[in-house]
Amino acid sequence: MIRDITIGQYYPADSILHRLDPRVKVIGTIVYIVSLFLVNSWGYLLGTAFLAGVILLSKVPFSFMVRGLKSIVVLLIITMALNILLTPGDVLWQWGALRITWDGLALAGRMGIRLVYLILGASVMTLTTTPNKLTDAMESLLKPLTKIHVPVHEIAMMMSIALRFIPILLEETDKIMKAQMARGADFESGNLIKKVKAMVPLLVPLFISAFRRANDLALAMEARCYHGGEGRTQMKPLRYKRRDWIAYGVLLAYLAAAIVMGVVLKW
Repeated sequence: MIRDITIGQYYPADSILHRLDPRVKVIGTIVYIVSLFLVNSWGYLLGTAFLAGVILLSKVPFSFMVRGLKSIVVLLIITMALNILLTPGDVLWQWGALRITWDGLALAGRMGIRLVYLILGASVMTLTTTPNKLTDAMESLLKPLTKIHVPVHEIAMMMSIALRFIPILLEETDKIMKAQMARGADFESGNLIKKVKAMVPLLVPLFISAFRRANDLALAMEARCYHGGEGRTQMKPLRYKRRDWIAYGVLLAYLAAAIVMGVVLKW
């Protein structure tokens, strides 16, 4: 399960999506997430076609990308169950206070699709963009906020460090689990409560390792005289190219189609 989490990981490949400006990918992800909440039923075909095309262009194996969905299975089941049981409408089945309605099934299906597509869309961005480029993109997009004294560089730096630490901590957790399993620990058998209790001994060494890495990073940044973003320049400044403007055009056309299908036609 630990190795199935793909958030924060980068998959190197030679694709047009990897070569796009990171700002295009950040804005594209936001546009796609917004579009999922504009359409209702048939509009999801548009979202599916767009996501499938992006995944093909990324050259990231689909099997690797869907591994990240395993970590949200429980959340997905709980979300769909609550929508099925708590949504009023035409009753299909009822037992005491529990009831299943047509409207609940439809809403649960829409919410499930939105959640899965949201994770896949965000995964495409992180899998095709290095943490450094994501940081530069966020800093560039939020730069107007510096006019009202928002510490944009520091916020982008914290996001970059957080993204970098996710795969590192997952790898550290996997090592600790294997070390404890070699000493007789059991993380697989038993019910959900027993599995949660078995994970408790992982927390102490994991927190110690995380604090140690954070301290080492702070010392390294201090040794290199890091003092924030004021007066700093980028080694590789972001510049839009022709393919980036074409990508913006595709995004605009997709968003317009989603608005027409979801708002105008009510699909």
